[in-house]
Amino acid sequence: MTHPAKHPGKSFVVAVVGATGAVGREMMRTLDQRRFPISRVVPLASKRSAGKVLEFGASEIVVAELGPQSFAGVDFALFSAGASVSREFAPIAAKAGAIVIDNSSAWRMDPQVPLVVPEVNMGAANIRPKGIIANPNCSTIQMVVALKPLHDVSRIKHIVVSTYQATSGKGHAAVEDLLAQARAVLDGKLPAPSVFPGQMAFNVMSDWKAGEMDYSEEEHKMVNETRKIMGDDSIGVSPTTVRVPVLNGHAESIFVEFHEPMTAERAKGLLRAAEGVVLVDQAYAPGKHPQPVHASGTDPVYVGRVRDDLAVKGAINMFVVADNLRKGAALNAVQIAERLI
Repeated sequence: MTHPAKHPGKSFVVAVVGATGAVGREMMRTLDQRRFPISRVVPLASKRSAGKVLEFGASEIVVAELGPQSFAGVDFALFSAGASVSREFAPIAAKAGAIVIDNSSAWRMDPQVPLVVPEVNMGAANIRPKGIIANPNCSTIQMVVALKPLHDVSRIKHIVVSTYQATSGKGHAAVEDLLAQARAVLDGKLPAPSVFPGQMAFNVMSDWKAGEMDYSEEEHKMVNETRKIMGDDSIGVSPTTVRVPVLNGHAESIFVEFHEPMTAERAKGLLRAAEGVVLVDQAYAPGKHPQPVHASGTDPVYVGRVRDDLAVKGAINMFVVADNLRKGAALNAVQIAERLI
């Protein structure tokens, strides 16, 4: 496991906004596991969640209510409490002197806010006029980590991506909804959805809000964020995002066409050496490809089934899997903070 290079005698005050949520809890775990140089951690949440006790290492810490005065003395503020909270409190935290790393969609497409994946465009984080750095969408993060080493060599022309996204991406309540629905179906009863817009157990669906041109908001995120992170507005992205009855770990089927032809063997060589990537490099066999159940709880982006496309010469296909709560959210934010110190 990689740990940050500690500054001699230097440690930091880190606030985690939305600390009681699925990603907030994962941020706390990740900070502890990677031994981020912390002098004090400040878990923050809504009034409803204030007073809860969270574990941090061997300690127990009481969650405080988020407010305008919460960021005095804070060096890093990691936000994962939703876009409306981020729009209100991220500028307050930045004004108080904290470097804000925001996991919501609030700031991602703001031209004055860098959208950062450390393995791809960490240099962008050095220019932050608003004091805010945006964490991309979970499905975008794992895709660009896998594609950046190929883009650097052959420049991507067109991506066709279909996602298989876990219920934890919708929050802890969604996971509980899936489990309750599954129990109901197994008991021969009709499921009663409480979070999803219909039956999620033993089913797949697109459950995001509607966007423009009959695409979901999630699909538009993958288009716009990929172009911003890669720094290339000419990249074509054709996305279809789908939720599957998996607890944790997103998977993606990706077709990539390049300006300069790419082969599967060359792509494998580039991916084998790529930061943050684990290449599953073996011939196809049933059950021997990257899977969410193996990626859950781990840090890398797993890439497998890299193969030449059968119809488009010079294009390739791949299957990409990662833990959406870790690399897709919490880990990416902590990695940004690590590199800034």
